[in-house]
Amino acid sequence: MKALIREAVTAKEDQTAFSAGIKAGIPIAVGYLPIAIAFGLLAQSAGVPNYITALMSLLIFAGASQFVGVNLLALGATTWEIVLTTFILNLRHFLMTASLSRRIKADTSKQWMALLAFGVTDETFTMASLRKEQQLDPGFIFGLNLLAFSAWNVGTWVGVFLGAGLPEMVQSSMGIALYAMFIGLLVPSVRESKTVLFISLLAVAVNSLLHWLPVFEGLSAGWAIIITTVAASAAGALFCKDGEV
Repeated sequence: MKALIREAVTAKEDQTAFSAGIKAGIPIAVGYLPIAIAFGLLAQSAGVPNYITALMSLLIFAGASQFVGVNLLALGATTWEIVLTTFILNLRHFLMTASLSRRIKADTSKQWMALLAFGVTDETFTMASLRKEQQLDPGFIFGLNLLAFSAWNVGTWVGVFLGAGLPEMVQSSMGIALYAMFIGLLVPSVRESKTVLFISLLAVAVNSLLHWLPVFEGLSAGWAIIITTVAASAAGALFCKDGEV
C-alpha cells in the first residue's frame, strides 16, 4: 500500500514538474518561432533540400550552427569543414550540460540525462539555471526542452513552406537576412561589453587577412571560418580577464 502511495505521489510530482517546464518554456518558444521561420526561408533560398533542412532542426537543434551550416553549404564547403565548424560552435554545450547535470536529481538515469542534454540550448540553460530550486526535476527540464524543440521545428517547416511560395527574386535576396540577423544580435552585445567588441574586431581582422593575403589564396571559406573562430576564441580566453579586456 505504501509503495502504491509513493508511486502515485511521484507520478503527480513528475506531472507537476513537466507542466511547470512547459509553462516556463512559453517565452522561449515564442522567441524561437520567427528565428526558425527565418532559418527555413534561408535554407530554401540557398537551395538546401527540404528533408535536409528538416533533419538539421530535428537532429542538430542548434540555431547558430544551423545558420552557419546553411551558409557553408551555399559556399560549397566540404563535409568535414561543416562538421568541424559546427562542432567548434557547439563546444559551449559541453560546459552548459555539465553545469546543469550537477543540479538534476541524482537518481536520474543515464538515458534520461542523454535526452535532456540533447535539448539544452542557450535559452533553456539560462531558464533552468535561474530556477531557485537547489535540485531540478528532470520532468521540468524535459518540458522546457520539449516546447522549445517543438517550436523550433514547427517554425522551420513554416519557413520552408513560405519560402517555396515566394518569387525566385525574393528567395535569392533572403541570404541578406542571415547577415542582418547576426548584426542585430551582435550590436547590442558590442555596446554593452568591450570584450565582445575586442573579439569581434579580432575575428574581422583575422578573416580579412585570410581572405586578402596571397599566402592564403587557396584556403577555402570553410577553413577560414574555422581558423577565425578558434583564433578569436583563444585570444578572448587569453587576454580577457574577468569579462573585460
